Amino acid sequence: MPTLGEVASSRDAALYVVKLGSASLAHTQVFDELRALHERGARLLVIAGGAAGITEHYRTIGRDIRTLTSRDGDDVRYCPPDEIPHIVAAYEQVTLPSIEKELTGRGMSVFATVSRTGSLVRAKANGPLRVVEDGRTRLVRDHRAGTVTDVDVPRLTSLLSAFDVVCLSPPVAADDGGTALNVDADVLAAEVAKALDADHLRLVTGTAGLLTDPASPTSTLRHAHAGEGQRYARGRMRQKVRAAEIALEGTCDIAITGPHTLSTAEATWFWRAPAPAADLTLLARAVELSSVSRDEQEIAEFLARWCTEQGIDAKIDAAGNLVATRGSGSRRLLMLGHLDTVPHRWPVRWDGEELTGRGSVDAKASLVTYLQTLADIDVPDGVQLRVVGAVEEEITAAGAFHVRDHYPADAVIIGEPSGAAALTIGYYGLVKVRLSVSEHTEHTAGKGVSTAGDRMVESLRAVRQAVERLDQEAMTAVLGIHALNRGDVQAGEAVVDVRVPPALDVDELLAALRASVAAPVELEVLRATPGVATGRSSSLVKVFQRAFRAAEVTPRFLLKKGSSDMNTLATTWQGVPMVAYGPGDAKLDHTPHEHIGAAEFRAARTVLAAAVREWSAL
Repeated sequence: MPTLGEVASSRDAALYVVKLGSASLAHTQVFDELRALHERGARLLVIAGGAAGITEHYRTIGRDIRTLTSRDGDDVRYCPPDEIPHIVAAYEQVTLPSIEKELTGRGMSVFATVSRTGSLVRAKANGPLRVVEDGRTRLVRDHRAGTVTDVDVPRLTSLLSAFDVVCLSPPVAADDGGTALNVDADVLAAEVAKALDADHLRLVTGTAGLLTDPASPTSTLRHAHAGEGQRYARGRMRQKVRAAEIALEGTCDIAITGPHTLSTAEATWFWRAPAPAADLTLLARAVELSSVSRDEQEIAEFLARWCTEQGIDAKIDAAGNLVATRGSGSRRLLMLGHLDTVPHRWPVRWDGEELTGRGSVDAKASLVTYLQTLADIDVPDGVQLRVVGAVEEEITAAGAFHVRDHYPADAVIIGEPSGAAALTIGYYGLVKVRLSVSEHTEHTAGKGVSTAGDRMVESLRAVRQAVERLDQEAMTAVLGIHALNRGDVQAGEAVVDVRVPPALDVDELLAALRASVAAPVELEVLRATPGVATGRSSSLVKVFQRAFRAAEVTPRFLLKKGSSDMNTLATTWQGVPMVAYGPGDAKLDHTPHEHIGAAEFRAARTVLAAAVREWSAL
């Protein structure tokens, strides 16, 4: 199995942290949903609530559950030191075994434990608890509850690598080494999600998210920012809202979901970055949704629901692409963006009217521009407008290959940042290959012995020279290299990226690369797409020229040395005019400095809408 991925990245699979309350544990559909996430490749960390399990355990041992009444009127389980062992026993003997049984019965390996085990999670003891008894307030000093202070990230990460599902529950270890501390399970989930840099946090409850009217099961508050949810929260929901707002300090996307389901179809989303104007809201939310390559389903479903609300026909196709369509005519314009981003996220924020966050430039602003244009435009008879948000553009182009084979078009606009005042009319192609060697180890004191590392170095030099001989404008980069001993075998591997000028034939390049590599090194082609360019005289370029002129913009025309899904379509599509257009500075792509201004975003929307209307009227 290769050590290096398509982009030689060490990025782990997407991580879901899912809090399941004891009532939801009785609904087996949540376990089916966890299995579905596992089958998609996600890592899973479940936080279990234990009210029902504690009730069952206490009934079994004939012990009364002691409660206190807080100043807010809520019942609080009383946890003095002599109560903690019984709470631990309830989790270890009832709640966690029941979860493990459900998950292993679905073919998943499970590690389940209370969080105090090995100090996986630690907390600082809270101060005295103010309670109300007989109408009077008093302090309870022996209540063992705490605030999470530390999560053992290295060990939990190792457990997530070893098991399909890791399941934790309260109580947690005490910082002072004393009796374990009880913590709220929703808050525990939020703290673990923050510490592990999770992609998604789902707080599953028995209602359709946070209800604005508890008496109305359809009164879901769909969206909330910090400080907005507590006005509607009652009882246990207060802790879920508190947990959601704690998680806003991290980078995961956050939803309270239900009834008893992980689906976000009827959920309350919590957002970090309230947009400064309504027309920027969809952009901000798209950027906040984590969608690193191979983890695009959440954003695809979110945007599909948005499209449906706008009266747009939307679906998620067999490849996982978002497909939004208006009109059914014989003239077809395809606007092809992508859903995925490269790894590394940071908290999304607005600085005035400037949005910063992963994907703000590459390329969610482009995709949102396309969707909003599709929603606003009047589609004439005889015309079909289609927007596709493709998956895996950053790694395999799997989504675009599916588009190539299933959604023919007469013209294509690719959603990549050109800048609002520029149009990309061509891209270099991309050839990506993996070099590998595996042979028996020899002692390095022997004359003429070559290690796996030696063979990789020699092969990489030969590859680079072969490319240079063919075309001085081509560019070669080593994305990653790896070589080591594995018992009696030496293994070496490298992933190489070649950017191919439009004039260089891809098949000629591949033949030269294969000829440059000598046995026992093997060469595997991971991706091969040609360079492509559209002439300025094409009708598609001309409609953009008129759109720029209407916006009083003198455009720049770009031939980019990167590549895009335009190259993927060009592997079989001949004679179809294609350009790329979208807001943002492409120099910020894949950097930790991605940001986009509202003025740039709006200017691109104006130009795009004019170009699409012009093309539709041809």
